[in-house]
Amino acid sequence: MLAQNIIIKNIQFEGLKRTKESFLRRLVKVKPLSAYNIEQIETDVERLNRLPGIAKAIYRLDKTNPTEYVLTYQIVENFTIIPGVRVSQANDDSFAFRLSVFEFNFLGQNQIIGGFYGRNVFDSFGGYWEAPYLFSNKLGIGVNYIKNVMREPIFFPNDNTVNYKLDNLSTEIYALYELDFHNNFQLGIKYVDQEYSFIDGAVTAQVPNELSAQKWSVLSEYENNHLVVDYQYVYGFRNFTNVELITGGEGLLDDELIAQTDFQYFKKVGEKGNWANRLKLSYATFNDSRFAPFALDNQLNIRGAGNSTGRGTAEITLNTEYRHTLYEKDWFVLQSNTFLDTGTRRNPTGDLNDLVSNSTLKVNPGLGIRFIHKRIFNAVIRFDYGFGIGNNATNGFVFGIGQYF
Repeated sequence: MLAQNIIIKNIQFEGLKRTKESFLRRLVKVKPLSAYNIEQIETDVERLNRLPGIAKAIYRLDKTNPTEYVLTYQIVENFTIIPGVRVSQANDDSFAFRLSVFEFNFLGQNQIIGGFYGRNVFDSFGGYWEAPYLFSNKLGIGVNYIKNVMREPIFFPNDNTVNYKLDNLSTEIYALYELDFHNNFQLGIKYVDQEYSFIDGAVTAQVPNELSAQKWSVLSEYENNHLVVDYQYVYGFRNFTNVELITGGEGLLDDELIAQTDFQYFKKVGEKGNWANRLKLSYATFNDSRFAPFALDNQLNIRGAGNSTGRGTAEITLNTEYRHTLYEKDWFVLQSNTFLDTGTRRNPTGDLNDLVSNSTLKVNPGLGIRFIHKRIFNAVIRFDYGFGIGNNATNGFVFGIGQYF
């Protein structure tokens, strides 16, 4: 019997607890009475596996007669109400923390809602809501409101570090569109009220006491995603490209265009290994100010580099790591991590030759450990230690939730 003569008579879902069946029926592309297409079924399974509310999806085909199948999706759901704790050392060496709680399967439709409160010398808070499939199985929306207040070091010539209180209030709304299974787009607008207030440091003619700007941004993002996720293992590749056009600034906080692209490649190694790689390229057009958009930081790019230890107007970062499952039983996974983080940047007011200068190069190999809960979304607790080598060597622990990338 030819496959094109076989139809999917009915579609069923097993294992659903919190996720709405009506949502999944709208999301999958295979519909009742459609022609049997194994590639489309397998693509729908991967689409389900990418949802925060689903830990694992597989399918089963039951033949009811020679020309009809019943398609059943067997679902293992994630627990998706996730509290978060982040602790670190603030830029004044005080204790810093951030507490958050997010629901990744809000209303049973894999919407994300949540917020955070943090203290990094000063108090910060924010709220988020994202519904990727609110309007259809291709179109959604997201909004967020964030007030970040922190002690921010700005690096002037002759090793002159000046500390400012940065008060950054932002409101953003954006649309999400899924062109097809592999290609997604995002377009939004953002309003930012930004203020820098002098705290301490050497006072010179180059050091302003106060700066402020009310800026509007147009943001766009393109994602090309060919990842396959199987619990703690990931393989395939993905690319994010972001472009942000900022207007409304002046002087040292002038208008600029910021572009970033992030290439990720993952490969399964044997039965228990996973090789993960990330190459990130960042560029800002405005290069005449020390108040640069890109930071060298433990949590962002180089583990062991320290907390906001440098700024740049262009960056190249390469992270590569080998993850190995040491122990796995039922829901629990213990995973080791061996990594190498390297990066370089263009200093503010510098030129692109900075990117190939030893003075800006950071090389940090390191070791880490992961504690993973397979049925709680993004439940990866990580501890890493980066060992700096070369002239700019710095060492340090990094703690976080979720894989580093």
